[in-house]
Amino acid sequence: MIVESVVLRVHPGREADYEAAFRAAEPLIARQPGHRSHSLLRGVEDPSTYLLTVEWETVEDHEVGFRGSADYQEWRRLLHPFYVALPPVPHYREIEAPA
Repeated sequence: MIVESVVLRVHPGREADYEAAFRAAEPLIARQPGHRSHSLLRGVEDPSTYLLTVEWETVEDHEVGFRGSADYQEWRRLLHPFYVALPPVPHYREIEAPA
């Protein structure tokens, strides 16, 4: 399993609209091959900041599958106008226990 974790900065004052757009966009990512789960958390100290976490089977499911899909183009159309800047989108994997 791979975890995509990204901090998103939304233009201040647009948070409610962003959250509504995210709810509309959720089915686009949830139906992707390799998608396991996702969550969106809102910052406490900075309510214009969100943490998006998506669990994928593989990096390719995200980078090739989702990002190469028509659903991703709609995701971008719905969500990217809210972002102050596009952040890096790193991937993480669980550390295996020593043998």
